[in-house]
Order: sequence, then C-alpha cells, then structure tokens
Amino acid sequence: MASFPLLPQVEKKPLVGIARLAANGESIRLGHEVEYFTLPVRSLLNRCTGSRMPFTWTINPYRGCEFACKYCYARYTHEFMELRDGVDFEQKIYVKEHAAGLLRQELHHVKPREEIAIGTATDPYQPAEKKYEVTRAIMEELSRHRGLEIGVVTKSSLVLRDIDILQRISEHNQLFINLTVTTVNTDLARILEPRAPRPDLRLQAVHELNAAGVRAGVICAPVLPGITDSPKALEALVSTAHQAGARYIYANPLFLKPCSAAVFLPFLRENFPQLVASYEQRFRDRAFLPDSYRKRISHLMAGLRKKYGIGDEYRRYSKRAHPLPLDPEHEQMTLF
Repeated sequence: MASFPLLPQVEKKPLVGIARLAANGESIRLGHEVEYFTLPVRSLLNRCTGSRMPFTWTINPYRGCEFACKYCYARYTHEFMELRDGVDFEQKIYVKEHAAGLLRQELHHVKPREEIAIGTATDPYQPAEKKYEVTRAIMEELSRHRGLEIGVVTKSSLVLRDIDILQRISEHNQLFINLTVTTVNTDLARILEPRAPRPDLRLQAVHELNAAGVRAGVICAPVLPGITDSPKALEALVSTAHQAGARYIYANPLFLKPCSAAVFLPFLRENFPQLVASYEQRFRDRAFLPDSYRKRISHLMAGLRKKYGIGDEYRRYSKRAHPLPLDPEHEQMTLF
C-alpha cells in the first residue's frame, strides 16, 4: 500500500468575540437547507457611529436571513463569525437569546430624537420569526415605552401578525414600517428574492397597516441597473404603491460589497448574461454606483411621487429616507 507524507498542521487561531459565541451556538432545527442556532449576546441595542446615517441605534433580532436575496449587502456580517461562504448568510440563521430582557436594560441609553432602526442587516420578520418570535418580544417591550422614534424594514407580510402591538407602539411613539419592494413583477421577484413573500403580499401589508393606523410606506432598494431601473418599471412600482395607500416611497441604488458580488455575479451570469460585463466594470473598484446614477434615480422617483400624489412624510421625519448604508465601508460595521 502506498504511503503519503503527512500534511503540515496549520495552527488555528482561537475564536474570539462574536465568532466564539456563534461557534458555541446550539443547533435548533435543520430544514430545507436552513439551520437555526441560538446566539447568546451581551447587547441588543447597537449604537451606529456613522455620522451620515439616518439613525442612531440599530436592532437586529437575528443574524443571517433566509430570504436569500441575491443582491443582499448584509452577507458580510457573517464574516465576523468566521463564516465566509456568502451562502452561509441564508443557510445559517442565528437566533439572539434574551432579546427583550436586554432591550429593557438598554433603552435608557436612547435620547430624544434618536431613531432606532430595526432590520438593517437581517429581516426581523423572516421565517424564523414565526417560530421564535424574537421580534414580537422586542415589539412588546417597545410598546411599554413612550417618546421613541422607530423605523422597521422588512420584506415580509408577517409584520401583520403584530399589528395589535404596532398600534400600541404608534399611540405614544413615532413608528414607520418600511416594506421593501424592488419590483412588482412577481416572476422577477421570485428569482431575485427566492424565499421572500411576493410583492403583492408586501403591498397588501402596506395597505392593511395604514388602514389600522400604523404608518407604512415602500422602500425600493436596491434599484438594479438594467434589471429594475427603467422608468417603466419604477413607475409601475410607484403606481402600485399609490394604489396600496403607501404614505411614502423612496429608492436606493445597488450597493455591492465583494462578499455580495460573489453571490450576485454568478446569478447575473445565469439569468442576465448580457449585463455581466457592465456590472463588473461598474463595481470593479467600488461598492457604490456613481453619484450621477443616484441622482438620476432620485430625480425620477421625485417626479413619480409628484405624479401619483405620494407624500414625503418619512422624509420630513428622518434625515434620510432609507436606513441602508450610504457611507464609507467602515461605517457599516455598526449596522448589525
């Protein structure tokens, strides 16, 4: 029998911080390629240090997101747990433990006019929430307080489950529920956001929330060059949002970090091969699209809002319409 030389042993560095906590997490359930783990955390309320961010604090009830959106910028947050395969973000979901209790202890740090953004790096109403109800517990805690300014970002109609709690929060706090809708084309949405609820269900949630007295609007983010950014596509979205009674609608262009590009570019090659060269050129040395593109989309959306009579309530309330990163890369470390 042939013998082979032993491979040199590589000394592994000990895991520290969030990576160590994640490695020690207990597996909760395995199903359709998604595994859930407990994640013990010392804090739930995270201060956002980016000077241009439209919020001061962030809350993310989970780490990772099962919706598997091909463009998701937040995949990089799993890298802090030494999980560097971009697909890990949608297949290994970490459920934060004792969230409501931690929030109860930390809310005294929040000063008047400091906004809390919920869902900046993971969807708070993703499928895991049906079972573990971490977001519901957080909302219950927030409903016991007054004078808070809260923005929630989600793609899920599951937010309607908590409509009673959201009504209580709205009585004594500023609350905005932002439903992310990138396209009203169901077939396109299905390949862009494979496990997210259909766009019509999200827009129905906007309608029902506003009917119940909970302010809700639409965030079109990201806008994808050559895929969802045509005037016709954006007008279809604004028109449908108007029919759903959205209080506001805003758009942000694609933000593509290398870890996200590792998932998104193969997706392009399979589904939009004619766009691959353009995207590789646009994002070769940067994660953001040029200001000229951003201004074009902003101008187009402003005209559509005026045409359909959609207000700018959230713009008046917040320094910027959408709680997603628009700043230098180092400022995004505080989002999760």
